[in-house]
Parts: sequence; structure tokens; C-alpha cells
Amino acid sequence: MIHRIILFRGMNTGGVRAPVGEQRAMAEAMGLKNPRTLAASGNLVVESGKAAAALEADIEAAMEKTFGLKVAAMVRTPDQWARLIAANPFPKEAAAHPAKVVAMVMKEGIRPGGLEAAQALARNGERVEAVDDVLFFWFPDGQGQSEIFKKATPRMLGMGTGRNWNTVLKLADMVGLEA
Repeated sequence: MIHRIILFRGMNTGGVRAPVGEQRAMAEAMGLKNPRTLAASGNLVVESGKAAAALEADIEAAMEKTFGLKVAAMVRTPDQWARLIAANPFPKEAAAHPAKVVAMVMKEGIRPGGLEAAQALARNGERVEAVDDVLFFWFPDGQGQSEIFKKATPRMLGMGTGRNWNTVLKLADMVGLEA
């Protein structure tokens, strides 16, 4: 049994809601150990020996059965999370303004041309970089003001879910990583 970080796309935003207590109960009913949530932000940490792809499929099916929600889940191990943290191309920005750096974890990789399309939308010092299956964003004026945030859809980038750097570090702490 090892920790698994489960990220839900679009959870508790845009009207897609599942109470975190009920998410933990669902995870327990699935046989997952020590389920913990991080606020109401679409993050679940569990212990499981199941492979990531199988766990993703099981979690997505359980979310649909339990809550009637068809949401994408992305599962990462602590090692994968540590590599994500180490790969951040914006470490100075993350240290100074962690809410303005976002790591978007992609379900099946970045769509061809997606990085370039997002970079073309960048304005006012915004930056976008890709490392493996993660897109990293620097939003100096915040996400709400960004054309990237407004226009970069799954059709452009591929299916993914973003977490600001504060959340990335809190999830690392939940699985015992020194970030």
C-alpha cells in the first residue's frame, strides 16, 4: 500500500459538487485506506496498491455511481508528485507568489500543438512551459485576468486539471514529501 494523490477535474467548481465527507466514505467503501481530502478542492489522498490507471477508472466509475458525476480523475504517486515539484520551471515565482503558479496535470499527455497554442495566448509576462505530462503556468496578474485561463480548453490542451502551487505543496505534505 502506497499513497496515491487523486485529482478530480472541475470538482467543486462550476456546479460540480460532491461533499468531501461523502468522497472519503466512497473511497473507504472501495477498500481504499486512510482517505483524506484537502478542503473542498477536488483532491483526495488514499493508500492503495492498485496501479494508477486501474485506480483512475475505479474512482471515475465510483464517482458516477455514487454522485451521478462524470468527472475525470488523475492519480499520481508520491514519486511522481516529487518529480512534478522538482520540475517546476518557475521556482522563484512559486516561492514569492505560490497562488500565481499553476501545475496542470494531464490525464493522457498534452495534445499536439497545445503548448504552443497556450503560449501564443500569453500576455503581460505570463509564461507556459511543459515538463513531461504537466503544463506549468505563471500568471503574474492572476488566473482570472488571463486569456490563457479563459481560452485554453481541453480541446486545445488535452484533459487535465490544474492546482496552484499552494495546493501542490499541501498535497506533498499529505503524502509525507519534503517540498
